[in-house]
Amino acid sequence: MVGVLTENVGLYEELSAYDNLDFYGRFYRLDVQKRKERIQYLLEMLGLWEKRNTTAGTFSKGMKQKLAIARALIHDPQVLFLDEPTASLDPEASKTVRDFILELKKEKRTIFLNTHLLDEAEKICDRVAILKTSLIAIGTPQELRRKLSGRKVKVQLQHVDNLIVEAVKKIGFQVSEITDKSLVVDVSDPEKENPAILKAIEGAGGHVQFITEIGSSLEDVYLKLVRG
Repeated sequence: MVGVLTENVGLYEELSAYDNLDFYGRFYRLDVQKRKERIQYLLEMLGLWEKRNTTAGTFSKGMKQKLAIARALIHDPQVLFLDEPTASLDPEASKTVRDFILELKKEKRTIFLNTHLLDEAEKICDRVAILKTSLIAIGTPQELRRKLSGRKVKVQLQHVDNLIVEAVKKIGFQVSEITDKSLVVDVSDPEKENPAILKAIEGAGGHVQFITEIGSSLEDVYLKLVRG
């Protein structure tokens, strides 16, 4: 079975939250006990149980969005299409919905999420497809970041001077960012290449405090792709 969420479509505003879900439970031919169990579970998970007897028409836009999510899930679908599920929600409610989606993932459901919030996609999705009229990229968030932005390490030092920068370049690495106390170096395999970078820096008189891998955000990848 398939569940579909499109913003607030299909809610009956004159009915209570409970009765809205009960109506759709009947539509999907759930028996009385199953309807009761699903309605209570969904409303509790989405923080609406205390409002179960309140008419949907008095709900805020965010509460309606959560009720619409519950409606899409009432028949316990294995495939779920969610269109902007956190639209109009405040940060706390957005986290509630994200956590709920992650719980659904643990149940081995297939979830298609349409969102413009790329940090949300990064937190939830196993694979990401980027569209600009047509499909222009697909992969895990990590694959997209590495494929389009490469891998980088940031080396924090007590100080940075030209000798240190030149020492890193001399062994074949590109230094993409320099500050008074740090370098950002482009790498292919940090685990194998970090020791050589550290040795070169120390040989040039540098004192390394720490080194860590950094990466572009999914938003950076998206903007790079859609701008061509």
